[in-house]
Amino acid sequence: MTDPEPSVETKLTMQPLEEKLEEQANEQMHVKEVDIYRDTFLRYMGYSNEVGEAFRPLLPKSIIAASYGMAVGYVCTDTFDKALRHQMAGGSDRQVALVGADVFTWQMFASVIIPGLTINRITAVSRMLLKKSPSLVGKTLPTLIGLISIPLIVHPIDNMVDRIMDATYRKLVR
Repeated sequence: MTDPEPSVETKLTMQPLEEKLEEQANEQMHVKEVDIYRDTFLRYMGYSNEVGEAFRPLLPKSIIAASYGMAVGYVCTDTFDKALRHQMAGGSDRQVALVGADVFTWQMFASVIIPGLTINRITAVSRMLLKKSPSLVGKTLPTLIGLISIPLIVHPIDNMVDRIMDATYRKLVR
């Protein structure tokens, strides 16, 4: 015995349910996986050298250099993680290398080079403007200004590096 075809009324009541299920399936397909190195608080580990740059007036150069070591360690960790994930997903050696090179390049520019230079210049200009201030103010205030600047520069620099890499490097390697 075959099942009778659903009535028009049944079809109408089932249609919103089917549409809802289809909508949920589409939403799940478009949900972006959270990138812990770019979308979470861990992103600020890449900015450890900026903290070092902000403290440049107050700390020895060896500590500033160590802050760069931490930032480069973060960059290498993200690079290794993304390349390994791509390899485990079945990517070819070339694809894995391209993913690793893209992540390393992006992170070095977005996390180390451009922000480090930016905070260095912010603190240097602040020190210059405060050179006639008492020594404590002339060293402490530029550090505070540099530290306050860090959260303000993260997203604009990230977006700028994305746009520049999309227009240059990523076009070349496609």
